[in-house]
Amino acid sequence: MTRKQRRSAMIFTGLGVLGVAIGLVLWGLSGNITFFYSPSDIAEQHVKPGQRFRLGGLVEEGSLVRGKSTLIKFRVTDHAREVPVVFEGVLPDLFREGQGVVAEGALNAQGVFVADSVLAKHDENYMPPEVAASLKKKGMWTKKDTEAVSGAGS
Repeated sequence: MTRKQRRSAMIFTGLGVLGVAIGLVLWGLSGNITFFYSPSDIAEQHVKPGQRFRLGGLVEEGSLVRGKSTLIKFRVTDHAREVPVVFEGVLPDLFREGQGVVAEGALNAQGVFVADSVLAKHDENYMPPEVAASLKKKGMWTKKDTEAVSGAGS
């Protein structure tokens, strides 16, 4: 084997090892990645029960029900569909009906989203960017909403 052939073999071997390493890292991280879905996306993409993801939308008016101790039930909507949510814990202080929310968890077999964390807006004009983008895509976002989020209307 000539010097040029050995160098080429080393380069290709190095690239192969690097490719395998990158593949293993991506495969290992894939279990920790959670995706964002709106209620309409859940229905369209047939999300399987037990699959972890983030659910985002608006807390439907009149849907908030406080159960025993820290059990809370509410519905998240994108004005086209809604998903019932159950959360056991303390909600953020700024959580309320009609506001943007992102909940992380999984669907159960009955189609109820069981959340283990709930994120709410941080001021009166804020909506999570993913929720705003989803509402824009569905045509449920107005120029007034855009000004409120960007601060242009202040």
